[in-house]
Amino acid sequence: MADEQKPGGSQAPPPEGGAAPKAPAKPPPDAAAKAAPKPAAAAHAAPPKPPATMAATPWDGDLARELKERFGDGIAQTSTYLGQNFIVAKPDAAIPVLEYLKLEADFDYLVDITAVDWPKRPERFDLVYIVYSFSRNERVRIKTYIADGFQPETAVGVHLTANWLEREVFDMFGIEFAGHPDMRRILLPEEWQGYPLRKENSILLQDQRWVQENLGIESGQ
Repeated sequence: MADEQKPGGSQAPPPEGGAAPKAPAKPPPDAAAKAAPKPAAAAHAAPPKPPATMAATPWDGDLARELKERFGDGIAQTSTYLGQNFIVAKPDAAIPVLEYLKLEADFDYLVDITAVDWPKRPERFDLVYIVYSFSRNERVRIKTYIADGFQPETAVGVHLTANWLEREVFDMFGIEFAGHPDMRRILLPEEWQGYPLRKENSILLQDQRWVQENLGIESGQ
């Protein structure tokens, strides 16, 4: 058969003087998606969330009531946060509260003394004592707020281990404890300048003179 056609119908004859034109190549299925400009991420990014604040709730247990009755205005707050009870005491009441907790409530283990620096606050430091009772299997924090330069009373007369713990607070924050028997650095050399855990001291820019003279490197390396 001279004009036999393939299934699907006949094809148009090629134009004179050349081959049949090729059909334009189809772009891959995802080419259009790739070519489309993407919106700037920054324009649609959600603003950063503010840091979560500590959602403490009132602590009104038997011990909290005892302390309020015993110390009155010396106790500014009794609160709890995630099951951890804490007391906010005035500076002159902190050591009497520690002594009461040890002798009257069996909190006879001083776990730690530490501090937190809030440089823009008039009472710049939180001074925090952590005590534990083995008989109760309970932990309590005593927190007090002090200004820079204020010398809180030492707790060595109540807990001997306060000797080393208060020296560490002095070494890191520069808080001196009145009546301490040996108020000197415990981690850093005596000639070290500055207090590493104060907020104005970058962890990469400590006492560069001491580091260069004694270690032969730049501070922060």
